[in-house]
Amino acid sequence: MPDLASRLSLSTCWCSHRHTDGYEMLTEMRELGFARAELSHGIRLELVPGILRAVDEELIAISSVHNFCPLPAAVERAAPNLFQPSARKRTERALWLLHSQRTLEFATRVGARDVVMHSGSASFFFGSPEAILEANPPAPPAPREKALARLRKGAARSMRDVLVSYTALIPTVEARGLVLCVENREGVLELPLDDEFDAFFAHFPEEAPIGYWHDTGHARIKHEAGFLDHESHLAARAGRLVGFHLHDVDADGNDHRRPGTGSVDFAMIARYVRPHHTLVFEPHPSLTREEILESREFLLETLAG
Repeated sequence: MPDLASRLSLSTCWCSHRHTDGYEMLTEMRELGFARAELSHGIRLELVPGILRAVDEELIAISSVHNFCPLPAAVERAAPNLFQPSARKRTERALWLLHSQRTLEFATRVGARDVVMHSGSASFFFGSPEAILEANPPAPPAPREKALARLRKGAARSMRDVLVSYTALIPTVEARGLVLCVENREGVLELPLDDEFDAFFAHFPEEAPIGYWHDTGHARIKHEAGFLDHESHLAARAGRLVGFHLHDVDADGNDHRRPGTGSVDFAMIARYVRPHHTLVFEPHPSLTREEILESREFLLETLAG
């Protein structure tokens, strides 16, 4: 099994917006000491030729791709929720499936195994519970519980379409030897709801190529808002865990910050890291090269246990 230094991946979310040549983008990442990269959801079509050249020359390995990758034609910025598997409109769900299939094809071409997925959100024609659930300071218990009940009802309706959408992808995922990685999200309406991941996975055979992807910043935001306990949530999904997005959360609740400078307990995270997990540092574009290097050293030291 490769050592931690060769396993740790850097997400292109940090720098894809600054580049017009995918080869130069991946060269910059390789020069910072990363032997692997995640192709995130901001990969424009113009970056693809250079990416393929870098992969073919073995400049860098691709650990994972994040749906949608590459972006649909004419889309110039990161848009992972452009089409949702939970959409009420059949046409939007069809577009989600089409562009997800293209992501799977691209993942195969660049040699990635893991495909990180967003799973849509609960939708409401009126009376969305979002404002009450995200109120700061928190809403009183009675309105909050009523809002949670409304959220669960809406989520159950939307999850039916999510399950159909994922089921349609599974045969291609199996044929290509890939893994769908369902990411925990920071938005209160986003799916699956945090305590419903187990029920979601129960809809698929145990051997199905679909697993859990843990985002440390998203979980910490939900922890601070009182929606979950970070460690308990991670421990409960350890059996389905495929990989991590690693980043911190600052005092103002902003994520994708430099690891070790915020409220995420990376020593706790390290207790759940296993040799087969994919590890991706997912930094904010504002981080400097020096901060990327410092973050890499922090993660290598802390995750080594």
